[in-house]
Amino acid sequence: MNKEILNIVHCVNCGKPDLTLHKEGQTFICTNCKQEYSIHGDVPLFIQQKDKERVVETEIHKKQGTAFQYVDHYQKDGVEYDYFEDRDPGTEHADRRVQEYILSKIGNKSGKILDVGCGRAWVAQEMCPKNFEVVSMDISLENTTEALKRYPFENHSAVVADVFSLPFNENVFDYIIASEIIEHVADPAAFVENLMYVLKPGGSLIVTTPYKEKIKYTLCVHCNKLTPIHAHLHSFDEKILISLYTGSDLNSCEYVTFGNKIPVHFRMHVFLKYLNFWCWKKVDQFWNFIYKAPLRILVKWDKKVA
Repeated sequence: MNKEILNIVHCVNCGKPDLTLHKEGQTFICTNCKQEYSIHGDVPLFIQQKDKERVVETEIHKKQGTAFQYVDHYQKDGVEYDYFEDRDPGTEHADRRVQEYILSKIGNKSGKILDVGCGRAWVAQEMCPKNFEVVSMDISLENTTEALKRYPFENHSAVVADVFSLPFNENVFDYIIASEIIEHVADPAAFVENLMYVLKPGGSLIVTTPYKEKIKYTLCVHCNKLTPIHAHLHSFDEKILISLYTGSDLNSCEYVTFGNKIPVHFRMHVFLKYLNFWCWKKVDQFWNFIYKAPLRILVKWDKKVA
């Protein structure tokens, strides 16, 4: 395990930065409250049993009269779904363009990056060779373990943690990337606020999500109630996203919409995949000029320099 992680984390139980390694590096123990956090392989687990049992309510769940244990849900999701498997070419191309848009917003040549909901860990794959320190964070132990296995860089570490109970100290990361995550969380405003807390002054929080998505439902075979496809709980536009954070430490907020649906509908990725990002971006802007129908939005919140 990358022991540098000790310099940026604290106990989520008492909030004190008094964690030490014990049992030959297999456990973190808080010397203040005695809370233990196990380490599986090289991945510390900052999620406790009580977190798995936590129930949250969204408008969807209120209408259905159901409970949502989201930590337990996404831990099971990490077991059942292989985030590293090959995807169809259309999805691969769309994801590539989302990633390129995110990378175009990173101006520094080094720094600490937190990858929230790391999934297939593309951030570590891209940014560790460029001298960035990357922390891959996910609720799933499977995803974080596989991330370290595939990208065993010295400047790559991973943790199992929840955004709503972050183990990181204040003002730690130069960049925080949360790609295609916010639509899954119960409280998007708290999600952004918590991430801004651990962002360094002068740093940037970059979020991508589907744009003005019409959430579709399917009938669950277990409870016989409607459930949103892909577990998308919210639909966003620029107005909603910008309003999520207006803290006094906010320097600026900008957004861009992209990924026109016409090339996607006609499967033009067969040809567009050969274009570099900047050429593809011009083509995408042309399509959105002809027929404004973007499928994605990127929002970047910049924190004031202290």
